[in-house]
Amino acid sequence: MWPVTWTRRPNRRRRDVTVAALLLLVLATILGPTPSSAATDWWNPTARPAPDSQINVTGEPFKGTDAAGEVRGFVDAHNHLFSNEAFGGRLICGKVFSEAGIADALKDCPEHYPDGTLAIFDYITHGGDGRHDPVGWPTFADWPAYDSMTHQADYYAWVERAWRGGQRVLVNDLVTNGVICSVYFFKDRSCDEMTSIRLQAQLTYDLQAFIDKQYGGTGKGWFRIVTDSAQARSVIEQGKLAVILGVETSEPFGCKQILDIAQCSKADIDKGLDELYDLGVRSMFLCHKFDNALCGVRFDSGGLGTAINVGQFLSSGTFWKTETCTGPQHDNPIGDAASTAEAQLPAGTEVPDYAAGAQCNVRGLTDLGEYAVRGMMKRKMMLEIDHMSVKATGQVLDLFESASYPGVISSHSWMDIDWTERVYALGGFVAQYMHGSEGFGQEAARTKALRDKYGVGYGYGTDFNGVGDHPAPRGATTSNPVKYPFRSVDGGSVIDRQITGSRTWDVNTDGAAHAGLIPDWIEDIRLVAGQGVVDDLFKGAESYLGTWGASERHQAGVNLAKGRTASASSSEWSLFTSYQPGRAADGDGGTRWASDWSDDQWWQVDLGSTHLVSRVTLDWERAYARSYRVELSTDGTTWQTAWSTTAGDGGLDTARFTGTPARYVRVHGLGRGTEWGYSLYEVGVHSA
Repeated sequence: MWPVTWTRRPNRRRRDVTVAALLLLVLATILGPTPSSAATDWWNPTARPAPDSQINVTGEPFKGTDAAGEVRGFVDAHNHLFSNEAFGGRLICGKVFSEAGIADALKDCPEHYPDGTLAIFDYITHGGDGRHDPVGWPTFADWPAYDSMTHQADYYAWVERAWRGGQRVLVNDLVTNGVICSVYFFKDRSCDEMTSIRLQAQLTYDLQAFIDKQYGGTGKGWFRIVTDSAQARSVIEQGKLAVILGVETSEPFGCKQILDIAQCSKADIDKGLDELYDLGVRSMFLCHKFDNALCGVRFDSGGLGTAINVGQFLSSGTFWKTETCTGPQHDNPIGDAASTAEAQLPAGTEVPDYAAGAQCNVRGLTDLGEYAVRGMMKRKMMLEIDHMSVKATGQVLDLFESASYPGVISSHSWMDIDWTERVYALGGFVAQYMHGSEGFGQEAARTKALRDKYGVGYGYGTDFNGVGDHPAPRGATTSNPVKYPFRSVDGGSVIDRQITGSRTWDVNTDGAAHAGLIPDWIEDIRLVAGQGVVDDLFKGAESYLGTWGASERHQAGVNLAKGRTASASSSEWSLFTSYQPGRAADGDGGTRWASDWSDDQWWQVDLGSTHLVSRVTLDWERAYARSYRVELSTDGTTWQTAWSTTAGDGGLDTARFTGTPARYVRVHGLGRGTEWGYSLYEVGVHSA
């Protein structure tokens, strides 16, 4: 409160009181919204803390479904509300909420005072000297900002503004990294990853209770944590925000590796998945930034990539290893930019040089990683493939295709865009990183035909509090700036410039500085990239829930070939084990059939009776077929080709075709992919 000096003049007293009252009214307007509509408008709280941030959106949030019975609204598929509690608790400064009020929530880390000189992580990852005005509330001279990596961007009232502007789904990815925590200079807690994940989950529930209290009690607030797609639909139909918990961490379940030796077991994975599910987690990454005992990662580039590669060595004893890519997809180039993080390496140890033509991680999905993927499918969880190496992503898509499992998510542009159609064909969901409106429009255009083909919406992953830049301002002098106030996409709300304390944000001059500017950024996309992109985004909530719901309803298919009589053109002989045809239909992924070493070979199974067959899965050993056919017959004599390829690459293949009556199924090898014969661990035959 500003001091007021009174003048002792009786004939002026009434005027002074009036002036003071007006001053108090002005201050109340600046420091917090007026309660005039609180008693009648369900979307306005009856007890918002004072002072607090303004929302600067008027009008009732839209409810219900559209004419087709589908929910409407935007989806932020990748956000980190509570990463201020991660990495040792001092990497991201400021809180999402505080019972002590906004002045306590939005203040800088102690070591950033007086001028940001010790904002070390900023200049390690971003360059510059990290200097800034550390004061948050009420002036916010330097933060939050679109290019600040270490300051809170998800204050709850800013998230509220995003909801009021049309967002209806928010994925809160619980995030941390034990290695970054251990090497960072400032911390006030343990670096144990699961301890941090548990805390962030609890704080998400605490935030829900904090908001509920403003609206009169449990269940009444706009922020609703949901654990199944039906709950999410109900919440959105009420006009509220459905919040899903995800996990993005580098060593889930303790599954790090040291010198290529896994530090976890299948029992650890099952225990960890069960715990996360019980916390309410429904989507997660299996690897992030560092190769671990589950999968290899998609690299980071530039100085940040160098810093993370150093962390990779400190964590595992090995640097990233690359190879020439075998397909159109590729991992990010590692780059050779220097980083101050290299000072952490032991004397005499240097980050390797990498060949420009070798851009793919040699590491894919491990056996433990496959076990974790199957464990997530069993629990109906959705798998985030962003950050997985090209090799690991391809293997995951193979697994999902073999089971027709739709629960695959790419939430923030960290997969190769050439995977997009395979994701959509499965029934998965794709969101783009929160790029600037021009770049966002360009990337959206590249996949527009696929969205139309599969009839799906689009999402964005803001990655707020995720140590990344956000859209820069296009400038107030651009030919098509955002003009305030503007209407929300549904047309029912009016959105003005966002005010917190004495700071007013304008997306034209401030860019996407915090989560409250999501509606402004979407308006900028409309102006730059067109209404069509925004329309696709407005269908995002429905598409995300479609993927989630289909994952929940998924039933494991019956393998019609399991235990049935199999035969083959030949079988390799061994003194020590059997490679007979039945080994590929015994339900044991550790046994296999192997043929003689020549091109024209076949394996077939008698299903016992005629079925409508539409899918055949083949789990190849190293000796795979480059060219082969899947053939069907009702009598074992007359065969028809249902599917064929001349570009087999081994691993797990799925042949899909129109449902066809068949009692006999034959895999006919025409050309080997190796110098050996053909070898199959297991063949699955599935009905339409």
